[in-house]
Amino acid sequence: MQLTQSQKRFFYEEGYIKLSGVVPQVMVAAALHVINHSLGEEGMNKDELPTMRAQTYCRESREHPAITGLLNDSPAFSMAESLMEEGKLKKAGGGQIALRFPQPLYKEVGPPRGHLDGIGSGLNGSAKGSYRRGFTGLAVVLLNRLEGDYCGNFTVWPKSHRFFENYFKEHGPEILEGGMPRPELPEGPIQLTGEPGDVVLAHHQIVHTAAPNTSPHIRYAAIFRLQHEEAKEFGNAAYTDIWHEWPGVRQAVAEEIA
Repeated sequence: MQLTQSQKRFFYEEGYIKLSGVVPQVMVAAALHVINHSLGEEGMNKDELPTMRAQTYCRESREHPAITGLLNDSPAFSMAESLMEEGKLKKAGGGQIALRFPQPLYKEVGPPRGHLDGIGSGLNGSAKGSYRRGFTGLAVVLLNRLEGDYCGNFTVWPKSHRFFENYFKEHGPEILEGGMPRPELPEGPIQLTGEPGDVVLAHHQIVHTAAPNTSPHIRYAAIFRLQHEEAKEFGNAAYTDIWHEWPGVRQAVAEEIA
């Protein structure tokens, strides 16, 4: 299944796109079964929770076919591939099981605070002071309904991908050694709502986060790092050449100009 030219142009401008009803409900149910079984049988070590929030919950299940199939065996794969190049998107070997649990009852929370992936925090598998552009884009599969804000929503700062391309051309990506830069961004955050089976595709350089969860429900999602086959070789050059691995997007924009 291919994205339309207008969807590709939206992705170019905004840095993300939400697609409704992509993953069949039977696949959503299977993924939830695997995750909830893991939570009930394997449990969670409280001391490891900060690392799980930064990396993944249910580590032993991240390569389960019910998890990887959310991308590899659903229309989400061909949709993402159409933004890049046919035959160039690698299959996912595992997914991030991204849960967000409710905050303490009545606790006040601040606004979402975004980040770019690949900046070392010491908890995310990379040392503080390091940075690495390790993937081409994100695919976020919603596994439960999100009806409003502050439900652990995947949150994006539109147009921040192109803003940071120019920012890194001026300051150099080496500025990431000091952590996440905090310049004023073109637009404020959008907390994305949706239904189980909806998919968000996002550029690797869009500022994003999970909003605080003040709802009574767990936010369930699976996140995949999309890898164009040239991503490893092109590496950090993508900080200042953000469309190198997206010929499908480049073509749509060129046809619009023509």
